[in-house]
Amino acid sequence: MKDLAEKKKILRRYFGYDDFREGQEVLIDSILSGRDTFGIMPTGAGKSLCFQIPALIFEGITLVISPLISLMKDQVGALNQAGIHAAYLNSSLTSNQYFKALKLAGEGRYSIIYVAPERLLSDSFLDFACHGEIAMVAVDEAHCVSQWGQDFRPSYLKITEFIERLPCRPVVSAFTASATKEVREDIIDILMLQNPTVLSTGFDRPNLYFEVQSPKNKYQALMNYLKKHTGESGIIYCLTRKQVEEVCGNLLKAGISATRYHAGLSDEERKNNQDNFIYDCATVMVATNAFGMGIDKSNVRYVVHYNMPKNMESYYQEAGRAGRDGEPAECILYYSGQDVVMNQFFIENNQDNKELDELTKKLVHERDHERLRKMTFYCFTNECLRDYMLRYFGEYGGNYCGNCSNCMTQFEEADVTEIAAALMGCVRESGQRYGINVLIDAVHGANTAKIRQYQMDRNTYYGSLSKVPVYKLRQVANYLLVEGYIRLTNDEYMLVKLTEKTREVLEGDTVLVMKMAREREKREKNEVKTKQKLFGAGQLQAKDESLFLKLRALRTEIAREERVPPYIVFSDKSLIHMCILKPKTKAEMLKVTGVGEFKYEKYGERFLNELGTG
Repeated sequence: MKDLAEKKKILRRYFGYDDFREGQEVLIDSILSGRDTFGIMPTGAGKSLCFQIPALIFEGITLVISPLISLMKDQVGALNQAGIHAAYLNSSLTSNQYFKALKLAGEGRYSIIYVAPERLLSDSFLDFACHGEIAMVAVDEAHCVSQWGQDFRPSYLKITEFIERLPCRPVVSAFTASATKEVREDIIDILMLQNPTVLSTGFDRPNLYFEVQSPKNKYQALMNYLKKHTGESGIIYCLTRKQVEEVCGNLLKAGISATRYHAGLSDEERKNNQDNFIYDCATVMVATNAFGMGIDKSNVRYVVHYNMPKNMESYYQEAGRAGRDGEPAECILYYSGQDVVMNQFFIENNQDNKELDELTKKLVHERDHERLRKMTFYCFTNECLRDYMLRYFGEYGGNYCGNCSNCMTQFEEADVTEIAAALMGCVRESGQRYGINVLIDAVHGANTAKIRQYQMDRNTYYGSLSKVPVYKLRQVANYLLVEGYIRLTNDEYMLVKLTEKTREVLEGDTVLVMKMAREREKREKNEVKTKQKLFGAGQLQAKDESLFLKLRALRTEIAREERVPPYIVFSDKSLIHMCILKPKTKAEMLKVTGVGEFKYEKYGERFLNELGTG
């Protein structure tokens, strides 16, 4: 084995960094010492380097098991651009391409090979692996091995059998960005990691701004947002294919450079649309959750969820596709009650995991409903959104981040005991037979056909809260749900039911005080937030904007020449650093983050020339 100090040389030469990020060196040293290793690191924290650098030091081949073709292509493309010989083996290759890649791998051409889990136990791959020197098996997106994870892949269960069939057990490493305590334990057990080094660097992404909105018109809210982010790369997630088609179609009519992605499109169209987004030909991607896993596009400045996802794990992963370069980015979620109904429908009609036994299916079903409940509470809470998310994943810190809509909102405490008691009394008197909208309409005194049909206008509490604004009634109802004073049934109708805690309020034993937003202050804070663009957030001086745009144009030109995504050439972060340092020589250029020896030899002179004329 080469000297462990070589890791620093590799980091500088191939990846263009002088220092490791938090946790990277610990995980790399663990792998190099021959110990199984498990890293939990947020998106953009550089977990790929934790197995790529040891792979370049080990004698032998590192197999990286990866779930998606797009993820493999992206990472192999980036490695080859950095001067590292790597290959992938998956269903996108023809038979001739596959066997040629295997032959070259057997000849020692590649130090890193990405492989789909479905290929592991094929005769041809097993023959190659058993006759080659496999130094490490690295499992990327390791949460896919757990049936309790949000992206369970049955094919990941083949990994352990594959390792057992190798003549000599290699080092096994596993990495994921999102895993609860339950999922982490599952990963260690299923992969049979032996006395592993386990390190979590935390789930926080400080550069991401989080916000939840409940707009009356989601599309209008989206258009208003996009007008403020013209030219920036972003993703819009929708729950259904129909919504993807509608939103994307309307954006195109409005003159916005958008494309779409969902499972109903042909393989060719999905590939072309994905490439258009990755290569910056289309600035906006409208997609279902079928899009994004393994997409390493670093300059996504915002992710908008047009609908609430089904759980926090999905939201964390999807929102986390923003700001992978570490620069400021925004994660906006548009919530409506219909989102809950749609997600409940998906849970009830879930056809995944058919191979599970009935008891496990029931447990998974209950777990999915509980996750949906916690995702819904995220949309209701007046507490710090970031803190809510981190607590979900088992991290505890301060309850103020200063970079979410709740922390930027002024709150005042209000006694809502009377409102809560009226809502609960209405539920009790109506026999717990109605949903939240009917109950709010009843206590507010609405004279609708549905209220008359259900005879809610005869309820003792009808009109008792007529002077309280409907939005405030809804806030209090949401608070009661979050705190467990009432609950919703897990069915299509989402009926409101009373709980053990209800009696505390109805019998006058409890005073309820909740935080209520002062809307005026919130609006003023958000107006300030929308002005914090790339050039106004302390990243660059405004005078450098034209230079940044010139460098970006050069990057696009080179990317087209080499047929690679622009961020593979250099990330936005590297371009920004060039504008700040304004290097004039090779030595100065090598001080730019992300500029290594190999990339300098390929592109350095052209960027120095552009900087010289800037």
